[in-house]
Amino acid sequence: MTRVLVVDDEESISKLVEYNLQQAGFEVITADSGTRAMEIMAEMPRPDLMVLDLMLPGIGGMELCQRLRKDGITTPIIMLTAKDDEVDRILGLEMGADDYVTKPFSPRELVARVKAVLRRMSDDASSEEGVFHCGEVVVDVNRYEVAVRGEKVDLTPREFELLHYLAKHMGRVMSRDHLLDKVWGYEFAGDTRIVDVHISHLRDKLERDPKQPEFIKTVRGVGYKLVRGE
Repeated sequence: MTRVLVVDDEESISKLVEYNLQQAGFEVITADSGTRAMEIMAEMPRPDLMVLDLMLPGIGGMELCQRLRKDGITTPIIMLTAKDDEVDRILGLEMGADDYVTKPFSPRELVARVKAVLRRMSDDASSEEGVFHCGEVVVDVNRYEVAVRGEKVDLTPREFELLHYLAKHMGRVMSRDHLLDKVWGYEFAGDTRIVDVHISHLRDKLERDPKQPEFIKTVRGVGYKLVRGE
C-alpha cells in the first residue's frame, strides 16, 4: 500500500487530509512538526509521498523541503500553501517541491494531485535508464542526446531541457506559464514568448514539416504537448 506522510500542525486539516487519503486507499502517517517529519523520513521504509504544510513550528516547511533535497531524498512533495502566498509557492517549488495546493482546498483535488504526482513518478521511473522513447523521437538524458528517426539532432541546452520536460510528461498539456516556470525559472516570469520561440526551434529540428507538427502539438488556448507522432 502506498504510504503518504501528512505534515501539518493544524489537527483539523491533518485529520481531513488523512481521512480522504485513507478513503482513496492510501496508508497515511501524520506529523505535527518539521522535526517529527525529519525523524519519519530517516526511518525505513520511507513514505512514498509527503503532503507538507509550509507554516510549521520549529523546522518550517520550506526548510524541511530544502533539507530533504540536500540529503538526496527525492520523495515527491505536495505543498499546502495559503491562497495568496505566491512567493512561498515559488520558493517552495524552487526548493524541490513537486506540486502545490492552496488553502482552502478541496479534498478531492488534493487526492487527485497525490495520484497524479505518484503516477508521474512511476512513469519517470519506468523510463529505461533515463531514455525517453516518444515514437521516432528518443531523448537520452544520460548522454544528453536526442535522435529523430535514428539520426542525431543537435539541440541547445535550453532546447534539450524543454524537450526533456515535455518527454517526461508525454501526452500531458503544459501551459506556457508552466513551462516557463519549470524550464526557465521565475526570473523569466511573464515572458511566455520565449517558450513559443523555443518550441518553434524544436519543431524546425524534429519535424518533417514544422508547420504541420507530428510530435509537438499546440493545444489552442492552453499550451503544448509532446505525442508519439503518427
